[in-house]
Amino acid sequence: MRKRILYVIIDGLGDRPLPELDGRTPLEAARTPHLDQLAQQGRQGLVTTVGPGIAPESDVAVMAVLGYDPHRYHTGRGPLEALGVGIRMREGDLALRGNFATVDDGWTLRDRRAGRDLTSAEAHALAEAVCAQVQLTEAPVTFDFRATIGHRCVLVLFPREGRLSANITNTDPAYERLGGLGVARAGESNEVERARPLDESEEARIAAALVNEFTWRSREVLEHHPINERRRKEGRLPANVILLRDAGDRLPEAPSFQEVFGRSFACFVEMPVERGIASLLGMTVIEVPPVPGGRPEAYRRWAEMALDAIQNYEGIYLHLKGPDEPGHDGDFRRKKEMIEEIDRAFFGTLLPSLDLQQVLIAVTADHATPCSLRGHSDDPVPLLVSGGGISADGTRSFGEREASNGSLGHLRGINILPLLLQLAS
Repeated sequence: MRKRILYVIIDGLGDRPLPELDGRTPLEAARTPHLDQLAQQGRQGLVTTVGPGIAPESDVAVMAVLGYDPHRYHTGRGPLEALGVGIRMREGDLALRGNFATVDDGWTLRDRRAGRDLTSAEAHALAEAVCAQVQLTEAPVTFDFRATIGHRCVLVLFPREGRLSANITNTDPAYERLGGLGVARAGESNEVERARPLDESEEARIAAALVNEFTWRSREVLEHHPINERRRKEGRLPANVILLRDAGDRLPEAPSFQEVFGRSFACFVEMPVERGIASLLGMTVIEVPPVPGGRPEAYRRWAEMALDAIQNYEGIYLHLKGPDEPGHDGDFRRKKEMIEEIDRAFFGTLLPSLDLQQVLIAVTADHATPCSLRGHSDDPVPLLVSGGGISADGTRSFGEREASNGSLGHLRGINILPLLLQLAS
């Protein structure tokens, strides 16, 4: 009888050894009795989620760990973000992921995330003002600009005639394109960049011109918006510029998860890009209502709902947020604490009620976010597989170095699901 699969991705979990943690990573230093129990009962290995030298953005990494080669099935993060918030685009429209950010009197960045304290309500009000007051004149287009969660946003440009090309550079200096994929840039600049066409086509030239015009005109609206005036008075950073990246001019054409893997999967995901990927792959998105009480209560609720849902599907994919943000902030103590919260609240709620004889559970990360880098990297991340009647390999705790000695070896992200299906058969 085939075992059910519970596949848990912990955002930005991987890291590098830190002298402040006695040469351990935040995961290795964290107290994680429930994850360690799974490690002692199962097997471990390491995963390079996309490829050597590729520090992937989340969309690229998630596609890979869900078994879809991003070199084949990726057309830019923008279209996935748009799909995740319900914006339908045709081929030749142009979608981009955005951040509300903070610049000084010029175009030098003070913070790529406007202090990371921009509320969704504030962001939605700012987006409404941009939509109401910005008119683009570089070409005959309309646009849809939406705030999503916190500082995140998405822009879709709809040409009235012809098409636009995604073959342009970002205005966000923290990311660049490598072989068509969005990757973290080494040696981050602090200047908002002008979008440039990457070929000599008129479609790319116009697309870059429109992105630059939107950046300039939206800043005029944001600079003196009452929300930003209030934030300045309160000593908070204004959200006075929009950084754009990862343009896409069509959605990927990808077979459904059921077609590829022969399993019906549902998912618990939080961010628009994750919802977009799940929708693209035909997964059932299980809605989780907002939970008062912060992340620990949310982790407990997700665990309770996962226990119910695993009875109705052949597999569940969960994407747990938490460790990535302190990794970007270089806050190794908070990252360690977030990992401990996930172990205590999510796995502590899940494992006592989960039948590990009938369910195979896998835990890994979409990418590493080393605190020393304050960004994504290509470092391998640990993979833990337990339950489902599989034998143990002798590893004693869940962590990067212990995983390097595990029996699963060193895998690529696209190979995880085939392995899980084999172990669960």
